[in-house]
Amino acid sequence: MNSSCLQSWPEPVVCVQSLAESGISKIPGRYVKPPSQRPDGAMVVKMKNIPVVDMEKVESGAAVKEMAEACREWGFFQIINHGISGEMMECVKESWKEFFNQPLDLKKQYANTPATYEGYGSRLGIEKEAILDWSDYFFLNFLPLSLRNPTKWPAFPPSFKKLIEEYGDEVVKVCVKLMKGLSMGLGLEEEYLLNAFGGEKGIGGSMRANMYPKCPQPDLTLGLSPHSDPGGITILLADQNVPGLQVLKGNDWITVDPIPNAFLVNIGDQIQVLSNGIYKSVKHRVMVNPKKERVSLAFFYNPKSDLIIEPAKELLTKDRPSLFPPMTFDEYRLYIRKKGICGTSKQQ
Repeated sequence: MNSSCLQSWPEPVVCVQSLAESGISKIPGRYVKPPSQRPDGAMVVKMKNIPVVDMEKVESGAAVKEMAEACREWGFFQIINHGISGEMMECVKESWKEFFNQPLDLKKQYANTPATYEGYGSRLGIEKEAILDWSDYFFLNFLPLSLRNPTKWPAFPPSFKKLIEEYGDEVVKVCVKLMKGLSMGLGLEEEYLLNAFGGEKGIGGSMRANMYPKCPQPDLTLGLSPHSDPGGITILLADQNVPGLQVLKGNDWITVDPIPNAFLVNIGDQIQVLSNGIYKSVKHRVMVNPKKERVSLAFFYNPKSDLIIEPAKELLTKDRPSLFPPMTFDEYRLYIRKKGICGTSKQQ
């Protein structure tokens, strides 16, 4: 695909938060999902806790089995005792809320393009006249260091850049521990998945802060359409006060009830490929609320972009041959940027 087609959005970008604050009683047609894709288009199971994994027990080996079970059955789990203070988690979340509540002119100084998505934006994918999601976001590159550009990070609130860096460094440490536990859960050497990603110095990392404004017609739209995450693993700092994330389990959409000071972890497409489908990269989506806005922060931990990702040979058998074609993360990501997030899963 010619990269020049990724330099600009196909239509003017509208800030959803500004739309919501304008006092509209009906959402524009661009945000209305087809009936089959609306929130009530499938069975919804209200408020259910997904598995909880104690990271201290994972490090000692005691909880590796239960984490692997969560990856096979759910593709999602919550982690506690992860080493990041509740104070830091709250501070970074409140700082992103403060950014999103700045005047639109200030936020537009960080407006992004589909070339890298880095900065402030309100849409994913470059399909013309696509049905849009009810959300705004800020995306930034964190690793490798060669892609990190703090000049593109928010300069307000004061000291925010330092907080982003400190928070990101702590989340990366958690990701390394998770990768080792995930490897052992597959019966592989504990460094296997980390090495397949390019080692600690080769991996990629990025953050996306999500703003889901209140919506006058939440039954007609979604904050984020159903998708699986294209990368390795995702660490989500959720809004505990406003539920919104739903995970697809069988034919049911389960509304996740985050526990205090826990992170939500989900398996991305690249780990699903490396595990040859043993670990599941499952679809999830975000609901919107008629009375409350919602802010969350996702950290994406990804393989080195030019490495070939394919199922671990140790996991291939005559009865279970390779389920996925070899592909670099760069190749996969370019496809996602063109198509948007829907239908990203490599699941067979």
